[in-house]
Amino acid sequence: MNSLLLAASAITGLALTAPVLAQDHSQHMPGMNMPAPAASSRPKPKTRKAPRQMVAAPRRTAPQVPAPVPTCLPEHAAMGHCAAEPPAGAKVDYAPPQEAPSASADPACPPEHAAMGHCTPKSAATSRAPLSPGNPACPPEHAAMGHCSPSDPAIPAAAHTAPGGTALAAGKAPAPAPPEANYADRIWGREAMAPARDLLRREHGGMAFSQVMFDLAEVQIRDGRDGYRWGGELWYGGDINRLIVKSEGEGTFREDAEGEIQALYSRAVGAYFNLQAGIRQDFVKGPDRTYATIGFEGLAPYWFELEGALFVSDRGDVLGRFEGYYDQRITQRLIVQPRAEINLSAQDVPAGGLGSGLTDAELGLRLRYEIAREFAPYVGVSWERKFGDTARFSRAAGDGTGGFSFVAGIRAWF
Repeated sequence: MNSLLLAASAITGLALTAPVLAQDHSQHMPGMNMPAPAASSRPKPKTRKAPRQMVAAPRRTAPQVPAPVPTCLPEHAAMGHCAAEPPAGAKVDYAPPQEAPSASADPACPPEHAAMGHCTPKSAATSRAPLSPGNPACPPEHAAMGHCSPSDPAIPAAAHTAPGGTALAAGKAPAPAPPEANYADRIWGREAMAPARDLLRREHGGMAFSQVMFDLAEVQIRDGRDGYRWGGELWYGGDINRLIVKSEGEGTFREDAEGEIQALYSRAVGAYFNLQAGIRQDFVKGPDRTYATIGFEGLAPYWFELEGALFVSDRGDVLGRFEGYYDQRITQRLIVQPRAEINLSAQDVPAGGLGSGLTDAELGLRLRYEIAREFAPYVGVSWERKFGDTARFSRAAGDGTGGFSFVAGIRAWF
């Protein structure tokens, strides 16, 4: 029996040493040819069972509290919306927190507002007065937190604001009185402020001015019939109303002069034109004539000075006149002035030597040099011509019908 046990042990030892020999790496590593260890013929001792260990009873420990979930965002902490942390050593209730209402339950309540308890439960929201959803000043999240003032749907929004401007109800109430421009009258009285206001008006454009101006004061040199000519005016008044006295005429050195004088009232009818009315008195060789006069004068576009008049005599004769000139500055002091004048008659006036239609015309070109604005000598040429029956009456009287003349004179005003 013992021999059988020894044989079985030998066979078992050979079986266990075979895998060990298979793991010999002596033939795989160069320079490491070492002999394999001899197999041990010693029998393997039997394995003993481990002794039974005593298991200690589990110790009771405090329940672990889960780490608090951060519910305070940085922007809310900056506004003081977060609750303060409990001081160290204070008794803390570790009861599980109540779940905040989810965003899915109330879409108007963001998660961060729900975590801070800013959202109103639906039960409380139903008992609150209805908020105006159409109010642009109340966002949905503020309305859900009760931050918006409740509004009564029965009262329209327009009732909360006082009507004004064009929103007033239609009616027949009189318009409010406009504010007074003269506020000082409330303190000093209207009678005390009237002289000061009149002085202010006169000093800012309401003053009266005067001017005497000789636009033409010249000598005309013609072939055998040298003469002279004048044209000027005097006026007194303001910007709107003026009294004007005009005079013009001509003559020769061997004969008496013929001319006219006008007394006119001038009224500004615009920024550039004046309307004039008055009387005209002629001083001629024949019988004197008196005319009612109405006319205009002013500044046309492109700086043309224009003047026109209609005359009706005490005997029913109707005459007309139109003249104009333009000042073309070559330099600040040297000025060229083209000038034109035409006279018309509605009928023949044999006593005055006038025929119907265009009676005469004058074209001139004068060059003046302004030594001062108030005084400027000039030289130039002038062409005059009588037409129609007026020329026939002039030839019958032994006078000429016109021609060229050289002129020299002064233009002055003061």
